[in-house]
Amino acid sequence: MAEWTYRLRRAPAYLALLRGQARSQASYRTSFVVDLVSNVGATALDVITVLVLFRVTRELGGFDRTEAMVMVGLSAAAFAAADLAVGNVEVLRRYVRSGLLDAVLVRPLGALPQLLLMDLPLRKAARAVFGAAVLVVALVAADLAWTPGRVLLAVLTPLAGAVFFASIFVATASLSFWWIDSGEVGSAFTYGGRDFTTYPMTVYSGWFRAAFAYGMGFGFVAYYPALALLGRADPLGLPTWVGWAAPGVAAPAAAIAAGVWRLGVRHYRSTGS
Repeated sequence: MAEWTYRLRRAPAYLALLRGQARSQASYRTSFVVDLVSNVGATALDVITVLVLFRVTRELGGFDRTEAMVMVGLSAAAFAAADLAVGNVEVLRRYVRSGLLDAVLVRPLGALPQLLLMDLPLRKAARAVFGAAVLVVALVAADLAWTPGRVLLAVLTPLAGAVFFASIFVATASLSFWWIDSGEVGSAFTYGGRDFTTYPMTVYSGWFRAAFAYGMGFGFVAYYPALALLGRADPLGLPTWVGWAAPGVAAPAAAIAAGVWRLGVRHYRSTGS
């Protein structure tokens, strides 16, 4: 209770950092608007890539275009929200290398919230909105028989997916405490994971599918929730209830990421600069 009271007292400081970021990034309005629009590009390309694939085939891994787009929408909405909220944690390796992290650690605020708010990429807000729009359009096009359960699943899944991707961002960025040039490795799991969840699990096979989909949990971000929304049985044999497993995968992922972050902060040694 005392810890939560202490955290609430620091909320105005975090809001002040956020307001400062918003003012500074919006000062050059034309540049800010251009950044907003251009940041939609990455998510738009993911959607276009899938649509192009369906120009040459009627099915992809046993799923038609409408069904595949539901998976694309779930993945895009989750990843874009996570990238907006915590994608900036990738600057950690620059802070560790230069010693700037010292200034962060001596302030009476949490190190991770400071890192995220000191250079929050508000230009990515348009990408998050676009990702949510893709999901809404895909769900409407799928012409689902809506029930309270499906509505809850359609809302809960992108939120759980965002927590899961955010955990991957934080955990992989924390590798910088031990290995500063770990950026490429981290990107393989963050952006590679986004690409993995964009397509049906049935297009992958062998150890690759087992490791990413089940070992690391990427299969529960979009594929299995999409099956539950579409009312389809899993061609790979898992039961229907697995479609609701996204929060159960996101929670331990967040706990692991928090543990890795805390361990990294304790391991950090200043550069002395």
